[in-house]
Amino acid sequence: MSTAIQQLPSHLEAFLQLQQQLPVHRQEPWFRGVREGAFTSFCQLGFPTVHDEDWRFTSVAPIAQTAFHLPEIPEDECNGVTEGDVAPYRLEGLAAQLVFVNGRYAPGLSRLPAGHKGLQVSSLAEAMLKERGIVEPHLARYADSSKEAFTALNTAFFEDGAFVFLPRGLALQEPIYLLYLNHGSATPQIANPRNLIVVGENSQATILEDYVSLGAGVSFSNVVTEVVAGEQAVLHHYRIERESTDAFHISTMRIQQERSSTVNSHSVLTGGALVRNNIQPVLAGEGGNCLINGLFIGNGRQHLDNYMKVEHRSAHCASHQFYNGILDGESRGVFHGRILVCKGAQQTDSKQTNRNLLPSDTAQMDTKPQLEIFADDVKCTHGATIGQIDEEALFYLRSRGLDDAAAKGLLLFAFASECLERMNPGPIRNYLAKIIIQALPQAKQSEAVL
Repeated sequence: MSTAIQQLPSHLEAFLQLQQQLPVHRQEPWFRGVREGAFTSFCQLGFPTVHDEDWRFTSVAPIAQTAFHLPEIPEDECNGVTEGDVAPYRLEGLAAQLVFVNGRYAPGLSRLPAGHKGLQVSSLAEAMLKERGIVEPHLARYADSSKEAFTALNTAFFEDGAFVFLPRGLALQEPIYLLYLNHGSATPQIANPRNLIVVGENSQATILEDYVSLGAGVSFSNVVTEVVAGEQAVLHHYRIERESTDAFHISTMRIQQERSSTVNSHSVLTGGALVRNNIQPVLAGEGGNCLINGLFIGNGRQHLDNYMKVEHRSAHCASHQFYNGILDGESRGVFHGRILVCKGAQQTDSKQTNRNLLPSDTAQMDTKPQLEIFADDVKCTHGATIGQIDEEALFYLRSRGLDDAAAKGLLLFAFASECLERMNPGPIRNYLAKIIIQALPQAKQSEAVL
C-alpha cells in the first residue's frame, strides 16, 4: 500500500483514513486483498478526464474537486429514517424489499422473502460472511477495477449493498425491490453501494433498483452492480435514478450472460446534477439475448451521461439498445453506445437506436453510436436522431382543444412511452409511468391530460 499512498492526491487522503476505520466485521479477510488491489488501481488511474475517449463529453471535475466523506455510523440502524419516509416507496405484491440508508442496510425498514425455497435476499455484507461459497466466485470478478476508476473506488470502499441469489429452476413471479435512500447531511458525503445478483440456471427474476434523495445536501452515490445470468436464465432488471439536483451519481452495471440467457435492462434517469449510467453486458455464451432500454429526462443544468458497451463474445447472440432522451432548460445529455463483436461471434444480431427530443433551444445533446466488428457473418445497425417537438403534431392537438402546454406535455409523454412499451405490463411499469409523468417539463399538464 505504500506506493498507493505516495500517489494519493491530497483530496483523497480522508478516504484512506476512513477506509482504515471501517468496522472489523466489514473487513472480510478473504476480500481484503481485493480491496487493497482496487485501491491501488484507483490511485494509479485517478479520476477520468475529458481527454479519455469514453469520458470526452463529461467532466467529473466537480466530483474530483469535492472532499467527500463516508457517512458517519448512525446511532440507530435506520439513521433517523422512519416508516413514514419509506411509505411512498412501498409496492404491493413484492417478493422482498431491501432498504438502504446512505449505502448501509436498514433491516428495520426492509421486508425479507418467505416461502421461496433456496431464494436468498440479504445485505451483501452479511452474505460475504455467511455465504462465502456463493459470493466469492462472483464478487469483483466481472466489473473491472483495473481499468475503471469509479469501479475501483467502489470495490475499495463499499460497506454494503444487496445480495440476491436464485437457485437453479426458481421462477420468481414477484419483483424484488432494492431501495437506496440518500439522507442529506451538512457536509458532502459519499456512499458506495455494491450489488451482486446471481440468477441460476433456468431461473427467472424481476429486480428493481431505486435511488432516492431524502432532503438536500451535496452527495455522491458511486454504485456497482454485478449480474450473473446462468444458462437459460431470464432477468428483468429495472433501475430508477431520481436523486436531488445536489447529488452526483455514477453507476456501473456489469452483466455476465451464459448460454441462452436473457437479460432485459430498463433505466429511467430523472435526477442528479451529474449522472453517469454505465451498462456493460457481456454475451459470453451462445444464444444469449440482451435488451438495453432507457429514458433520461433533464431539466435546469443537469448533466446525464449514458455509456453502453455490449460485448458479443459468442455466436448466435442478439442485443438491442433503445435509449430516448428529453432535455429541457440548459441540461445536457450524452449517449455513447458501443457494440463490440469479437472474432468468432458469428451470426450476431445487434441494433442500436438513440432518439432525443429537445423542447429547449439551450439544451444540448451529444450522441456517439459505435460499432467494432471482428466477425464477418453479422447483422449490426445503429442510428441516432436529435430534434424538437413536431410543430404539425402540436398544431393538430391544439386544433382539438388542448392549450399549448398540455399539447406539449402529451407529445413528450408519447415520446417517453416508447421506453415504457418495451417493459413487461404490470405494477413496475405503472409505477415508472407515474415517475416519468412527474419528471416531464410539462408535468402538471401531462397529468391533467392523461
